[in-house]
Amino acid sequence: MPIVFNEPLSFLQRITEYMEHIYLINKACSHADPLERMQAVAAFAVSAVASQWERTGKPFNPLLGETYELTREDLGFRFISEQVSHHPPISAFYSEGLNKDFIFHGSIYPKLKFWGKSIEAEPRGTITLELLKHNEAYTWTNPTCCVHNVIIGKLWLEQYGTVEIVNHSTGDKCVLNFKPCGLFGKELHRVEGYIQDKNRKKLCVIYGKWTECLWCTDPTTYETYKKNEKRGGEQKKLKPSEDVIKSENDEADDMPEVQDTVQFIPGSKLLWRINCRPPNSSQMYNFTSFAVSLNELEKGMEAILAPTDCRLRPDIRNMENGNMDVASKEKERLEEKQRAARKERAKDEVEWHTRWFHQGTNPYTGTSDWLYSGGYFDRNFSDCPDIY
Repeated sequence: MPIVFNEPLSFLQRITEYMEHIYLINKACSHADPLERMQAVAAFAVSAVASQWERTGKPFNPLLGETYELTREDLGFRFISEQVSHHPPISAFYSEGLNKDFIFHGSIYPKLKFWGKSIEAEPRGTITLELLKHNEAYTWTNPTCCVHNVIIGKLWLEQYGTVEIVNHSTGDKCVLNFKPCGLFGKELHRVEGYIQDKNRKKLCVIYGKWTECLWCTDPTTYETYKKNEKRGGEQKKLKPSEDVIKSENDEADDMPEVQDTVQFIPGSKLLWRINCRPPNSSQMYNFTSFAVSLNELEKGMEAILAPTDCRLRPDIRNMENGNMDVASKEKERLEEKQRAARKERAKDEVEWHTRWFHQGTNPYTGTSDWLYSGGYFDRNFSDCPDIY
């Protein structure tokens, strides 16, 4: 794939963008009510894909054994990921709260399908969030992502499919339907769903757009509103009051002011609102402020990073610095080095051994998963492979 189709981040760094709205995990930890915890987790699951909006550049495929770490003391978490398989490509990640309040982990191996004018990435792998204080575990998978007009025309992206978030402690479930665009684009980016208890009683309805915001209301209010809408009743385009927004966003100091296109239902509670992007984001691959910082290599950092960290990849670094020809040559060199190493292992009948993760079973779903082996932050990198 020519480098012109890439953005200067590895897929491991793209996964790290799940943590951009970590305040939602903190909010879930703080709630005593399990319904409010599920609402916050649902908002977090939607926010995790929000950074992909207008991000039509392809992240670099991680090399086998490649890693990425991020510690944000200001946000209260640390994160580690590793490319644990190349065929099929599987990325495993693990994050924990610095206050020992949550663990967030999973493995992702998207299945790509080429449909002529579009490329579809079907998500595989389980995402797990554990709220340690409440002894709760939530699992889900991401929606399908599709990039349109890959041959000719303006690239655009949509997410669609059903996401089920299960609370394995209470039996509560959140079902979110990411709507496909449809013939006239009316449903583009829309998300609708509900939270139900273990007896399948609907507790609340969730609606919004994964590119803007997410609201929740009680089922009766939602059904009444929808019936009036179908009957052609006059629906006033009400906007939530500033007090409503402020009360919901007081934990996110940098919460932006954005123009909503979501029809507000009176009495709804705001769960999440997307962060504004930097003014020059369109000249920076439509990165968010969080994404822009992911490849920073600060003074002294190289001495403590694992030699397999994405920040040290010469092709990504040269692309970020605008040296496209050098980046293209480096990308080709790294791919050829990886192929040669694979042939050498096959010749010697040597199996690849992952460093920080091992294959096992998800304790909550019983499905195959890649689990963190521990020890990364002890910083013993003496046996890390030479992949760059």
